[in-house]
Amino acid sequence: MGRRAGRTGRAGRAGRTGRGRMTPGQPATPPAPAPASERGHGHHRATPWPEARALAARAGAGAAADRPPVRVPLGQALGRTLAEPLRALTDLPSFDSSAMDGWAVAGPGPWTVREESVLAGHSGAAALASGEAVRIATGARVPAGATAVVRTEHSRTGPVAGPVLLHPLREVVPGQDIRPRGQECRTGDELLPAGSLVGPAVLGLAAAAGYDEIAVPARPRVEVLVLGDELLTAGLPREELIRDALGPMLGPWLTALGAEVLATRRIGDDAEALYEAVTTSAAELVVTTGGTAAGPVDHVHRVLDKAGATLLVDGVKVRPGHPMLLARLDAGRHLVGLPGNPLAAVSGLLTLAAPLLAALTTRPSVPTPPGGTAPPSPPTAPGEPLAAPLRDGVQGHPHDTRLVPVVHQDGLVVPLHYNGPAMLRGIAAADAMAVVPPGGAEPGRRVELLALPWPTEPQAATATPVSPPAPAQGACFT
Repeated sequence: MGRRAGRTGRAGRAGRTGRGRMTPGQPATPPAPAPASERGHGHHRATPWPEARALAARAGAGAAADRPPVRVPLGQALGRTLAEPLRALTDLPSFDSSAMDGWAVAGPGPWTVREESVLAGHSGAAALASGEAVRIATGARVPAGATAVVRTEHSRTGPVAGPVLLHPLREVVPGQDIRPRGQECRTGDELLPAGSLVGPAVLGLAAAAGYDEIAVPARPRVEVLVLGDELLTAGLPREELIRDALGPMLGPWLTALGAEVLATRRIGDDAEALYEAVTTSAAELVVTTGGTAAGPVDHVHRVLDKAGATLLVDGVKVRPGHPMLLARLDAGRHLVGLPGNPLAAVSGLLTLAAPLLAALTTRPSVPTPPGGTAPPSPPTAPGEPLAAPLRDGVQGHPHDTRLVPVVHQDGLVVPLHYNGPAMLRGIAAADAMAVVPPGGAEPGRRVELLALPWPTEPQAATATPVSPPAPAQGACFT
């Protein structure tokens, strides 16, 4: 963690002069050169899962500080966050208006009714003299001199002959059913703080306050690089070839996390092509799939070495997905290396990519381990950890956190079958991912949940739940 990936052919060294070991987002004292044996991918180098998420969030927060906001039309702002406080551009309401259909009256009644009517969006009536009334619609400007609005159902008119008089049917209180100018806010008042999530009501408030567009953090630019010569993009698997499941999945998932996905490119197992793609990408976050372990065609570490990247996380104590990594490419640019197995890649998204993107877009925060520095704490939003009790027990890894697909059912969460690292059947039916601590969790234990970045709702468990004792498939921790 925090060790600089050395140059090609110099594995384990601190890297270029003057750019040694760094803690996430902050320079620190360079370490002594590490022996080459520490460049392996053994379990002892892995970062605990909560710490890895906090490191990713801090990396994103550091990069976010230098990103100017953008202004977008209200129709494009849903689901984003305010980059600056929302301040009223006008008084609300901007004039004294009627809260009800009825009569604007001046002074005590009964009142002589004038023939005109006052409608919303039209020119107001002439000032009322004491003892006069004029019909008024909801939202219309109250005429000068009016002291109250009398609702239609709280009044009667008469006689039939002669001047028409308006009689109240109940006491009239001065100011009743009049919305005075500035009742909700005055020009310049802060309506919402920076970091607020933009929902439909916020869009309505912004429009009412005079905005055509609002400032939001720019969507982080992300590029997905799919590695592997064994992947097919169409048709049925054949011979030694399999379908690429991650290419179709990652772009929409990252978009749901608030990113602007520039492209999904297929690189294969070509180290030079990978180096070229990583070093020339215009993305702020490069996401790779596969190639993060120590196999003969696992090129990600060597490419990061050659590119002079700084490893912030090199392996995480989580199953599935422990070979994931996070690297700083240069100022403001990062790379998340996902494992190649599909559910392991989802684990990497939730562990590293989601907190980093959340910090870049000032979306939800993640827990900070003891001694850590908390990132900014935006409001609750999709992706923020929740918690619920387990219906069934879940077998744990002896040392690592497990992420297990679950569904909501009757106030509990039900672990799902098909949760092996190469499987997507479980997560496709899931409402969330449960965070199972090392050693496992017994029925009834309250576990942290990672919500998925799309709408879900409590339901009967339609996918096959894991029933104790867990099947052998549930013990696959790769």
